[in-house]
Amino acid sequence: MFPAGPAPRPRLRVLRALWALLVVLLAPWRLWAIQETQECTWQVVLNNLESVGKNDAINHFVDQELYTVDKVFDLLVDAPIDRDELFHLLPQYFVNVPSRPLWYTVDQTPVLILGGIPEEKAILLTDTNFKDFFLVELSIDSCWVGSFYCPQASFTATIYDAIATESTLFIRQNQLIYYFTGTYTTLYESKRGSERWVRVLANECIKRLCPVHFHSNGSEYVMALTTGKHEGYVHFGTITDGLVSFQLLPRHRSVCSAILVVNCSITWATFVAGDYNLLMLVEIVGPASSKYFQVVSYDLVNDYLVVLYTIPEFIPDAQGLEFLMILGTESYTNFPMVPKGMSYNPYNNLLFIWGNFLLQSFNSENFIYMADFPKELSIKYLVNSFRGDMAIVTENEEIWYVLEGSYHVYQLFPSKAWDVYINLQVLQQSSLYAPNETMVTLFYEDNKLYQLVYLIDNQQGRLVKRLMPVEQLLIYQQISDEYVLERQGSHPTLSFSNFCPFTVMRLRELPNPKIYTRQERYRAQPPRVSEPWGFHSENSLAVYQGLVYYLLWLHSKYDKPYADPAHDPTWRWWKNKKQDQDYHFYLASNRRSAGSVHVDMTSYEKIYDLKAENELPERIFLDKGTSYSFSVFLTARKPEVLHGPSFRVLSPVDLAVVLADPHCIEAIVKEKVLVNLNSVLFWVKLSDKRSCFDQGISGHHLMKTSMLIKVLGSSGHCFQNTNQGPHMQSNLMVPVLIGCPPGKRLAFDITYTVQYNRVQNKHYFDCVKVDPEMPCFLFRDIFYPFFLIQDLVTGDSGSFQGSYVLKVVGGGPTLDTIKEYSEEEIYRFNSPLDKTGSLIWTTENTMTTKDLSFNIMSHNSLGIEWLCQENSPCHDTIPYHIFAPEFFFKVLVSNRGVDKSTYCDYQLTFLLHIHGLPLSAKRAFLILLVSASLFVGLVILYIVCCLLSPYMVKFCNILRWKINSIIGLESYYTYSTPSDSRAFSHSGTVSWRNSRLNSRVFYKGAEENKAET
Repeated sequence: MFPAGPAPRPRLRVLRALWALLVVLLAPWRLWAIQETQECTWQVVLNNLESVGKNDAINHFVDQELYTVDKVFDLLVDAPIDRDELFHLLPQYFVNVPSRPLWYTVDQTPVLILGGIPEEKAILLTDTNFKDFFLVELSIDSCWVGSFYCPQASFTATIYDAIATESTLFIRQNQLIYYFTGTYTTLYESKRGSERWVRVLANECIKRLCPVHFHSNGSEYVMALTTGKHEGYVHFGTITDGLVSFQLLPRHRSVCSAILVVNCSITWATFVAGDYNLLMLVEIVGPASSKYFQVVSYDLVNDYLVVLYTIPEFIPDAQGLEFLMILGTESYTNFPMVPKGMSYNPYNNLLFIWGNFLLQSFNSENFIYMADFPKELSIKYLVNSFRGDMAIVTENEEIWYVLEGSYHVYQLFPSKAWDVYINLQVLQQSSLYAPNETMVTLFYEDNKLYQLVYLIDNQQGRLVKRLMPVEQLLIYQQISDEYVLERQGSHPTLSFSNFCPFTVMRLRELPNPKIYTRQERYRAQPPRVSEPWGFHSENSLAVYQGLVYYLLWLHSKYDKPYADPAHDPTWRWWKNKKQDQDYHFYLASNRRSAGSVHVDMTSYEKIYDLKAENELPERIFLDKGTSYSFSVFLTARKPEVLHGPSFRVLSPVDLAVVLADPHCIEAIVKEKVLVNLNSVLFWVKLSDKRSCFDQGISGHHLMKTSMLIKVLGSSGHCFQNTNQGPHMQSNLMVPVLIGCPPGKRLAFDITYTVQYNRVQNKHYFDCVKVDPEMPCFLFRDIFYPFFLIQDLVTGDSGSFQGSYVLKVVGGGPTLDTIKEYSEEEIYRFNSPLDKTGSLIWTTENTMTTKDLSFNIMSHNSLGIEWLCQENSPCHDTIPYHIFAPEFFFKVLVSNRGVDKSTYCDYQLTFLLHIHGLPLSAKRAFLILLVSASLFVGLVILYIVCCLLSPYMVKFCNILRWKINSIIGLESYYTYSTPSDSRAFSHSGTVSWRNSRLNSRVFYKGAEENKAET
């Protein structure tokens, strides 16, 4: 592995998602443009870029003002290009220049890039699918390292290959690869953003970049084909969180060595992410310089390489057939087959090999030759919608069209149908068409085919994105090819043949789409303005922006381990304000709202009751054993009535359901003929077979497959007129994703857990300091945990009925002292096999994992008994106050490997507060001993005090008298003169002796009086 990336960068799709949602939310209430609509461009985003482009300026995101993100991309260029100047530069770039493919990661890429500008180090960049764009001149070194091992014939500044992924942009110039390492943050620096292009694989000769259209396993991929010294190898690039690394494949020897040939070259490579398999189109030079091609498969996991298919040397002779199964026994023409590339659709496992022919295969081993494509043409690139159709662009810029599942190839441009359509557009004076035009690229957006075309009209050039009218062209083509001129009386009349076998096709009984499409929707209406004129002010716009931002924040942060009583991210927003709703409505009705803006609480909520439209969903997610059901109503064009033992109608309308992986999913079709309506009703049920997926995180590592609904004999012939134009019928392809659907999670059902524990234990004691967010449970009670499966998309919330493993993975006596346990500690604290006296808990359940290491729990379990054995961390917990000890357990709940009811790998980590923990025997004995000692000591002290109290009283009285006598004696000396000191001393001595005698007499008399009493 060769790491070649900077530190991980933020995901760009977050900003794009915010931008897209805000535009959608603001659509209903755009400001009016009174005079010139071009001057009124009002948009909202969440960032404000200040002093962009100024010297020594650092810019940051500010979530306040209204701004656009266009200037972000302006910083990519070396020298600013004015938008007006851009169109003066475009003619020299795009006039009569061949088109090029647009490569990107489907449904992930926030921006698109397009190279192919002759002799210019520039690309087109857009974040709006070419509604607008930027011309980016790249600051790359353009160093040419051509040598004897790098057979580069000439040097050019043209960017040939350009690939956009979610977090990185790749380009190829000559034999060098560059990728963009910048982020939105680095673009605001004073240095130009395009200087962030980094060269990778600098010592390699890269002849082509091959895209990987889908992400998988948390990463995106790109492939670089080498020439020269590493001919026969592929540099396989992995992009994970902005980090780019390349690996040389095959690992131990080249493809040439593995297939036992001397000279070979890899022409194209396709990565099949579901099988972790690399398909390579290999050109082999045989004896006498003869060339032939093989499809080679390389298993990245097992490092195993095998030849799947050898492409015929010459084009088969189809003899007037639309397609031909190549078995090796067919005859061939004199036209050599020249393969140029491959295209793989992971949804239906359909592999195309293209060149001056078109081969398709469902298993990469058996191929079908599609004879409708002329062998005189050569395909330049394919454009796949991955929804059942595909466009072909040839070297001479012709456009062909293929419906996957059929074998007919339709020519769209040039054609008679195209001429008819263009003439109609000219009559309507459409600005999207001109006599002189050059196609830049062709791509799909929202399952519709678009052209990026450079038009020159009245010597003015412009780049235009326009819809490719596939349905209209097929209708015109069908009409122009199939008509009959009949004579009725004296007038000739046209009679058109309609090859569609039905007149009406309707989809019925469609379920709620949210559970299958997994798209979350919110309602966020703008606040009401109290001003008489009704226009929004800066205050109201700021309020609305803040509300939308907060709504998105609630959506992203709704991942609480403890389940809320109401399963809705917006519940906590309004739960304490509902009581004031009528009051605020009263203020708004009287135009007294604060800031003249009124926010209706019910205008910001999650939408759960979305009804199905009369069409199949964009995609279907299937969990283990789940199904999707609907019905198809068809009215036949020409019924055939047969009479027999039982009257029945045989209709030429037949419905087929084609499954890409029949070993993983199954379809049941039931038919009912409606004689009186000349119609047929089909019930279709698509179900998962519980056999092709293990367990995965919600929304990750999903298996791609598909279902194709097809009315036999109707491909390319049936259309329905809608308000948006004709819509193709009878060929409905729906991607199916098998695994754990997005938006499902496991949550701790604290409400029901408290209720059930109160019933089972006949009581419930919460902590002294009650925490409503985290209720406590008593140690000596049996603990019965319950969990919920919350569906964040549909709003459904139900009890988890599967099996799970519960482990204590951390803990501490306080929230601040919680520590994570090691794997060895987790085993000792939770395993019933532990013999070290370290168990924290136990249960009477007998079910364990296969290795007997842990107990298997369920909603019917007998509960948990807390132990806190001698060597466990919760043993002998020291109380920090006068109350009983408590402990916080960090609990991990997982159903991985033990639950057979779902594909979801649920993992939940939450804190459990247990109080009333017992002390250890030693500590309890010590406390008892100290307490008993103190009690006995106090008793003895009381008895001693009672016995000695008379003597103490006597002693105190004597002491008090002595103190009083001393005080009186000192007072006597104070009033004596110095001349009589001797007399004073003598008389003082006599007086003191008399005092002692008198005191004895006094106390003796006192004792006698006491005795008499």
